[in-house]
Amino acid sequence: MNNLANKVSIVTGASKGIGAAIAKGLAENGAAVVVNYASDRAGADQVVAQIIEGGGKARAIQADVSKREDVLRLFKQANDAFGTVNVLVNNAGVFAPGPLETITEEGFHRHFDINVLGTLLATQEFARQSGENGGSVINITSSSVENAGPNSALPVASKTAVAAITRVLAAELGARKIRVNSVAPGPTDTEGLRKLGVGSAIVDYVVSTTPMGRMGQTEDVAPVVVFLASDDGGWVTGNHILASGGAR
Repeated sequence: MNNLANKVSIVTGASKGIGAAIAKGLAENGAAVVVNYASDRAGADQVVAQIIEGGGKARAIQADVSKREDVLRLFKQANDAFGTVNVLVNNAGVFAPGPLETITEEGFHRHFDINVLGTLLATQEFARQSGENGGSVINITSSSVENAGPNSALPVASKTAVAAITRVLAAELGARKIRVNSVAPGPTDTEGLRKLGVGSAIVDYVVSTTPMGRMGQTEDVAPVVVFLASDDGGWVTGNHILASGGAR
């Protein structure tokens, strides 16, 4: 399939997990992909190598999306490598749950600087350089926005903010041909989830409460993003799409 031919995309936080799957999915459908990473260069290089081995175009670029100077450099290097960016996937994020008594100022700023400020800074630069050509912004949130559990105040608050930002910017940028949507994965089998120490009991619970009867995989999320990035999704904006196997 080549429904993203001639499109240039940036996927933030794409060195592993859902971001890596999205980067590969965009490339498989013809887009040139910038694989952004903050610190995991080896992971980003591996994603790029896999894309190139599959006949796609990709480049790894380091940037901390919570820093404006890094975001400006990210877009400049993407422009130099492939041309004007017309697909932005704001995937970089932090999701570190914990009870109320463990919340700190540092933890608050870490969640909101990366999840919220990073989304705003990247979208701001995307809109600035898009000109009259427009494009598609896809923000990755979480199904926890719809059904928050205990011990998740910071991550859920920041992801809920991103969902709200999506609706606002869809209204604000629509006249400039920029579509803004969000995709909310449910519990997904990723390195990050395993690092949280998710055990078999929780996995069993997730499976039992998911109508599709299994844990999500990163490859379940990527096709939804590909659709929103493509011209097939050209009349879709301001939407918050659950990619959770029916779990809410």
